[in-house]
Amino acid sequence: MDIVRTDIPTSWQVCSDTIDALVKAYPVLRTETLAVTPGGRALRTLVIGRGARTVFYSAAYHANEWITAPVLLRFAQELAQAVQSGGRLFGVPAQTLFDAATIHLLPMVNPDGVDLVTGAIPPGSEAYTQAEALSKNYPGIPFPQGWKADLQGVDLNLQFPAGWLQAREIKFSQGYTRPGPRDYVGRFPLSQVEARAVASYTRRIDPILVLAYHTQGQVIYWQFEDIPVPGARALGEEFARLSGYTLEDTPYESSFAGYKDWFIKTYRRPGYTVEVGKGENPLPLDQFEEIYRDNLGILVTAATGLPGVG
Repeated sequence: MDIVRTDIPTSWQVCSDTIDALVKAYPVLRTETLAVTPGGRALRTLVIGRGARTVFYSAAYHANEWITAPVLLRFAQELAQAVQSGGRLFGVPAQTLFDAATIHLLPMVNPDGVDLVTGAIPPGSEAYTQAEALSKNYPGIPFPQGWKADLQGVDLNLQFPAGWLQAREIKFSQGYTRPGPRDYVGRFPLSQVEARAVASYTRRIDPILVLAYHTQGQVIYWQFEDIPVPGARALGEEFARLSGYTLEDTPYESSFAGYKDWFIKTYRRPGYTVEVGKGENPLPLDQFEEIYRDNLGILVTAATGLPGVG
């Protein structure tokens, strides 16, 4: 039974309906609403497992990177299915994983923006017209397919208090000085409902590790400001081996105010930004199966940890 649809764009409604169907089909899954966006869309989690190793995977921070949402939804379904059937996932007994870890998933951090890019917000509607007006501040960015921000024109992965002032300086120097489709940092850190919800949830569940999914480039970023994090490089190298992606330092112009930056700064624990796929955003759905195949090992291994590493 394949509940997760990969033949249509994953709008917020598709994502929410999928979460409902997964929770109904697999009692080992549970869900929670973290917040409601300015556009009235719920930020919903999926949680599976009962183990002491708590991990948190999140996706679709950027509107035109919505293809990362079904990656987490598919992972939730396959793991739940394997737990209930006594099977394995990526060679690991699912029950062992279920007993060892508690896996928190937030498939869609930016549902308002995602709905703009996927067409769930129709042209001519008030929300579409407002976003279109903001996009005119940056006429070189195609609308709506070039839209990364939330519908207030704030980039949610530039909202975290980890070098936010540096991010502001960099992005302002690049011309992103006001709300628009991408790279505007907002008026202050955590000014947006969605970013506050992610930070608050992180504080509450206190994860040992986080993965933040983006597109594109087939790259894994693992550092923030050379802060030493025990085991982070070794685990990142294993992720790279499993996926075929490269493990790299974050380019300076993108190395501040992101979620994984804040997590590393705050907790001194492993945090990774995983950039999936290659091409032009939004990536086409015909890349999904390859993306999922490349990342399944990362998703499983992040939950199990490496022996002696964490």
